[in-house]
Amino acid sequence: MKMKIQSMQSLKEEMLAVARGERKAPADAAQISFESVEGVFRLLTPENRFLLATIDQKKPVSVADLARLVKRAEPNVSRTLGKLEAYGFVRLRQGPGKSKIPEVAIHRLTVDMDICAQQDRVAVA
Repeated sequence: MKMKIQSMQSLKEEMLAVARGERKAPADAAQISFESVEGVFRLLTPENRFLLATIDQKKPVSVADLARLVKRAEPNVSRTLGKLEAYGFVRLRQGPGKSKIPEVAIHRLTVDMDICAQQDRVAVA
């Protein structure tokens, strides 16, 4: 899976051109996109990486269990998991009752950066 780096302006122009029928949707249209590589790094703060590591190593049985393990408030953990899920880093599987079981979906991330052109790619494994 790859994530693309694309400015919001570029994404907007692309979507409008597709909507107007001026071009076909690009092959990578369904990929998760970030505005910049820095955006990826802003999401993967040390606190969020600790959260991901705890999920991977401790296998919490619910979001509440994870919050207890990382000593953070459950609403805060839920909000963070929502962001990580939106970008594909976490899956929230249905658990017993209303509980959700967090799972790490991406373990490795590679940035392919052309430092002279702004055409970065982020590959995940």
